[in-house]
Amino acid sequence: MEKETIEIRQVTENKKAYLELLLLADEQESMIDRYLDRGTMYVLEDDGVKAECVVTDEGNGILEIKNLAVVPNCHRQGYGRHMIRFLEETYRSRYGILKVGTGDSPLTVPFYEACGFVKSYVVPGFFTEHYDHPVYESGKQLVDMIYLQKKL
Repeated sequence: MEKETIEIRQVTENKKAYLELLLLADEQESMIDRYLDRGTMYVLEDDGVKAECVVTDEGNGILEIKNLAVVPNCHRQGYGRHMIRFLEETYRSRYGILKVGTGDSPLTVPFYEACGFVKSYVVPGFFTEHYDHPVYESGKQLVDMIYLQKKL
């Protein structure tokens, strides 16, 4: 990852053009539709799009990451962390808390913890109640939504 070539830009139109990438982080399109229009979307480009992120204003000084995905063959190259740092720098003056909800996954929870997030609360049965099919990550069925947060 060459820091000099990275550009993060806001996407204001035709957000669904990035649906393939959005579906990597949230595999049911109807769930993406619940936040995509009201969310602010960014893509990270480094000789092509490598990552995307959607954040929403949840009120009370809370900014929530609704979707963060990195192109599969670009995992573990720092793009996800780069996007988190961008969000922190961009929103620190306007929000007090950055939060994210994710499945209890051995991939995503440790990533967010390594980025300084701490577990906040759990929504039991979120994935089994809100998705029309079982959701798996790393061979594990996701059931509960784990919320993590960090101070900005």
